[in-house]
Amino acid sequence: MSLKPVSLGVLLLSALCVLSACSKPEPQAEPVRAVKVVTVGEGGAQAQTEFSGEVRARVESRLGFRVAGKIIRRPVELGQRVKAGEVLAQLDPQDYQLSVDAARAQLAAAATNRDLAAADFKRYQALREQNFISGAELERRETTLQAAQAQFNQAQAQLSGQGNQARYTTLVADVAGVVTAVEAEVGQVVAAGTPVVQIAQDGPRDVVFAVPEDKVQALRVGSAAEVKAWAQATTLQGKVREVAASADPVTRTFSVKVALEGKDALPLGTTVNVTASAFAAGKAAVIKLPTSALLKDGDKTSVWLLDTKAMTVALQPVQVAAADGNEVVVSSGLQSGMQVVTAGVHVLSPGQKVMLYQPRQAPAATDAK
Repeated sequence: MSLKPVSLGVLLLSALCVLSACSKPEPQAEPVRAVKVVTVGEGGAQAQTEFSGEVRARVESRLGFRVAGKIIRRPVELGQRVKAGEVLAQLDPQDYQLSVDAARAQLAAAATNRDLAAADFKRYQALREQNFISGAELERRETTLQAAQAQFNQAQAQLSGQGNQARYTTLVADVAGVVTAVEAEVGQVVAAGTPVVQIAQDGPRDVVFAVPEDKVQALRVGSAAEVKAWAQATTLQGKVREVAASADPVTRTFSVKVALEGKDALPLGTTVNVTASAFAAGKAAVIKLPTSALLKDGDKTSVWLLDTKAMTVALQPVQVAAADGNEVVVSSGLQSGMQVVTAGVHVLSPGQKVMLYQPRQAPAATDAK
């Protein structure tokens, strides 16, 4: 049986429909992204180095007892201001008081022996004048008197020493200042010389900061430095007073002290920024970019360069030297005149077509009729 022409046409149409359904749709064209660019050029960067420092007292004393004992009282606390002669801590004085009593009793016994020896010498001296005794006997009595006098002097010195030991059980401030550290508590048994309280003496202040060894050679004692308080709008002038002769064994930096001039009194512990005149080198010509232009991939930093003829972008590795506010200083990888993308860097791909961003303009206002 032969197919009719109409049926054959229907079959062909159905086959074409099946084939068109199995074919893949054509990919849509990637949208052309709008980007912001900046032309690379040399700008000025302030070539100065700042260091973070701390205000400290020029003299800080760690005070301790001159004798050993148990602390029974410590009336001062951290941060408290003290005056010269004010009691800082007290040891149990009982044992030292007993030693004073014993020394006083020995002095009394020595005084009695001396008085008896003096009375004997006076009596024998009268007998010698009447030739009742020999001169040798008188000399023996005189020697006995001298020995008794020496014992008396020894006992007197021991009593004075024991009295000092008893007084040393009270720790007093020898200068006015602020308590910056408390290193012993009530009930603790301390040895002679163990630090108990640290006092920052009133008077001149220093700013202490650390400098790496590649820059410490530029600092000289007496050179000027500018000190800016971090939490206050205060700028003070100072001079380098001391540069450490050796590096810190842990940080490998050198400690530098700047003396504040005049009667400038910043609170102890104030955080400041120090700019030494030795590091002030004016402005240098550098290439700077906004931080939004950087694309970070691990340890590699790149930017997108715009090819103005083909209107495509390509990655360019760069080396960042430092930060200058909201911008970075690029040391290598760019030249003046290059076009660098500054916005949307994370959605671009190499060779992608782009166009320059054009800000929208507000429509002009029309007068209502």
